[in-house]
Amino acid sequence: MLFLRLFPSLVPLTFSLILPHSSPQPLLLILLLFFLSLQSSLVLSPLFIQSLSSSTYSLSLPFFSSFTYFYLSEGPVDTHTMTVRVGKFGSMGIKPMGSGMSKLEALFSHPLYNMPTPPIHEDDWLLKVKPKGKARETSTQMWVSYSDIGDDSAHWNRSSDSHPPWLRFHLGISRWQLYPHLDPNMAPLAQQLSTHRIVSAVQKSGGTQLKLVMSFPNYGQAILKPMKQERDEETNFNLYYFSDFERHNAEIAAFHLDRVLGYRRIPPAVGRLVDVVTEIKDITTDHKLARTFFTSPVNNVCFYGQCSYYCSTEHAVCGRPQNLEASLAMMLPDTSLATRRSWRSPWKRSYSRSKLAVWEKDPDYCDTVKKTPPYNKGTRLVDLIDMTILDFLMGNMDRHHYETFEKFGNNTFLLHLDNGRAFGRHSTDEPSILTPLEQCCRIRRSTLLHLRLLSLPQYRLSDVMRDSLSHDPLFSVAPLLSELHLSALDRRLVTVLQTVSRCQERQRSRHGEGDDDVIYDDVTDYKTLVKHVTPAG
Repeated sequence: MLFLRLFPSLVPLTFSLILPHSSPQPLLLILLLFFLSLQSSLVLSPLFIQSLSSSTYSLSLPFFSSFTYFYLSEGPVDTHTMTVRVGKFGSMGIKPMGSGMSKLEALFSHPLYNMPTPPIHEDDWLLKVKPKGKARETSTQMWVSYSDIGDDSAHWNRSSDSHPPWLRFHLGISRWQLYPHLDPNMAPLAQQLSTHRIVSAVQKSGGTQLKLVMSFPNYGQAILKPMKQERDEETNFNLYYFSDFERHNAEIAAFHLDRVLGYRRIPPAVGRLVDVVTEIKDITTDHKLARTFFTSPVNNVCFYGQCSYYCSTEHAVCGRPQNLEASLAMMLPDTSLATRRSWRSPWKRSYSRSKLAVWEKDPDYCDTVKKTPPYNKGTRLVDLIDMTILDFLMGNMDRHHYETFEKFGNNTFLLHLDNGRAFGRHSTDEPSILTPLEQCCRIRRSTLLHLRLLSLPQYRLSDVMRDSLSHDPLFSVAPLLSELHLSALDRRLVTVLQTVSRCQERQRSRHGEGDDDVIYDDVTDYKTLVKHVTPAG
């Protein structure tokens, strides 16, 4: 066992020799197979992912999950139908052998979602728990930033088990993502957001629509967005994108979609039934908010707060009679601990009823963007394309700015915040949202592989989203997204893949069969990194 841990590169060969021909073995061999399956999923994943770019691929890859093995295979992509010509069990597909896995579980168990990640160095963590004063075994610790700001922060002991879920979430933010894949902290965090006692409710300053900051007894805080319209109600087609409602279910669904796509760049958001009286009106210290409460003609308790849009008695938020559906999204660390930088999107809309933005008139606009920092180097451009794809899938036209953590400079991910205007229409798609992809013709290989995987029947995007959203507390009231919205996700995914296919065809017509300038090969970067961190065998 120690030998295999020291030389994991030998594991795939060992496993491939043992598994296909193994017969029932004693307990020792069974334990060995269990160990090898875990190791092989770690070592084979980058090799498997790299091979997905080849025209034909076939591999029997053991993947241990509930003592069930799956067999994966890859075939060439039909660029017109965006389906994959495959062998017996389907491309990149999994044939379960007696498994009761849901599509979501199978998706998250797929090697594509379990690639080895870059090692996280000390400077790659956003925050750390630092001893106050001289470090002693019995000393308390406090939550601080690397710049030592925040000496009056709350105190906690050394054990991370003593940290409340919101603090574990904050301490888990790194240069690369907000939280890790299959983060065990997600369950207690969701429980806190959906069930813990609320001790304070005040209106959040800024923004155009009503939002509240909710506080919990353990010092955690969340942003509340109230229910504004029914699930199956579409945005009025006569409204401009900047006049649309913000929807509570859009914030929740955006978090789930971001996670399904493998981004993990949206803070966790959970649905909750909030008592308007006991959990807002009776405990608020916000006098301006308190003055806006009233009882409707049918005895529902309502309020409207103060904001730029839809804060009036005509657009009041009302309980039924006191229960109000809302989304609660975990707040990021305070800016005194982790400063965030706001960036104007190069593809920001004009927010005018009569004027067009420059990018809407110039088809070569991306050529200018590519020469402009920070888009002229690093991953910033493909990071923005990732965000573009997310926005198109959920129909969000309101992405005028994005944010990053200032500590990490330009070498970090983009925060996908404020998604309340998503999922407004399911009957039509907005192709202009995809303009950055259409003009720049650039996309991460890992993103493209995720999208192709989600286009397959085994992992159909609408199915895994339906499954994922069914775990939200508000699902017991009604599904978070209607079936029409879920179907729209599949339709829009085909559009994204067809757009990439057109980009590749244009590139081939200009430069012939050569290096694919459309694909940013981050998967190869991962493979190179694994070689550096794996001891030679």
